[in-house]
Amino acid sequence: QVQLVESGGGFVQSGGSLRLSCAASGSRLRFDTMGWYRQAPGMERDLVATITGGGSTHYADSVKGRFTISRDNAKDMLYLQMNSLKPEDTAVYYCNVNRVVNVEGAKINFWGRGTQVTVSS
Repeated sequence: QVQLVESGGGFVQSGGSLRLSCAASGSRLRFDTMGWYRQAPGMERDLVATITGGGSTHYADSVKGRFTISRDNAKDMLYLQMNSLKPEDTAVYYCNVNRVVNVEGAKINFWGRGTQVTVSS
């Protein structure tokens, strides 16, 4: 099993910055792809950014150039540095682990409880 606990959310003015952290527990985390997703009220949960165990990253177009995802495999930590925040970034941000569970490539997702980010205009 994998347990994920997010922290670092809060209230910030437009143009400000926040750094989200996710503390992960469980075996084999260094081999897993980890990511951040967000969900605004009344909306679906959307991808923000992912990072593989080897460090390859992928970002949603809406956050490219503003957000940076990183991980510390030695500490089982995932981070999201968010700069130049906009009101449309307001959402609950969730930490995710996407794990391959068999040779056929089946995957399972683990989620944290989320942390609220609110950006005022």
